[in-house]
Amino acid sequence: MKLEIITRVPKTQTHKTPLLFVHGMWHGAWCWDEFFLPFFADAGWHVTALSLRGHANSEGKITGSSIADYVQDVEEIAKTLPTPPVLIGHSMGGFIVQKFLERNSTPAGVLLASAPPYGVWNGTWRVFKHSPLTLLKIMTRFRLQPVVETPESTRWAFFSEELPREQLLKYHAQMNDESFRMYLDLLGLNLVRTKKVKTPLLVLGAKNDNVISNGDVEKTARAYNSTAEIFPNMAHDMMLEKGWQAVAERIMSWLKEKGID
Repeated sequence: MKLEIITRVPKTQTHKTPLLFVHGMWHGAWCWDEFFLPFFADAGWHVTALSLRGHANSEGKITGSSIADYVQDVEEIAKTLPTPPVLIGHSMGGFIVQKFLERNSTPAGVLLASAPPYGVWNGTWRVFKHSPLTLLKIMTRFRLQPVVETPESTRWAFFSEELPREQLLKYHAQMNDESFRMYLDLLGLNLVRTKKVKTPLLVLGAKNDNVISNGDVEKTARAYNSTAEIFPNMAHDMMLEKGWQAVAERIMSWLKEKGID
């Protein structure tokens, strides 16, 4: 099974540790290549983003895929890199990073608006409060596509009202369906065993996130003896929102603080 990867090689590589980016539900590698990959490559990092099986231009099927399958995808790409990478995961991708770190060693990890290690019941409740019909469609169709059924529902889940509609339509057009099987994992079938995770983690959240609450971000940080950092005036898709550069700069400064080169 061939997985799509997007790699950017810096003109002058000043950092030896590669960065591997893992997207969240409904997304693909494209969400990192809009701003983050060029930013980090320009700063001298070798960067790679993958599309999980069935997402964007990757082979395989989304239907029936589990968290374990997605972790396997990340492991497959990580093994192709010259040294163990720093993993940077968004939303479900952050949960995948946590699961990856249960049994793999890397220099560091970064969680952006990540699904918490104890699952997404709180996020599910937030979706239900906003749109009971959306949750009803999910539970009767056994698929997660209703969350991104329209540009308006996509904006609520991921973006600020200030995001220009042209950008919203561009991103919405690239959204995938998502695995109901994986969703069951996040409800309880395959949660994170946090005590097995020894890798230092930077935990970041967005103040105006409609899906992952600031409380969930703070609890995730505490689970790893870290401190949550919440970015103001920002919604769930921290790598695509207007303030994305401040997020990228914080990641880069934290890597420096940790002595990762």
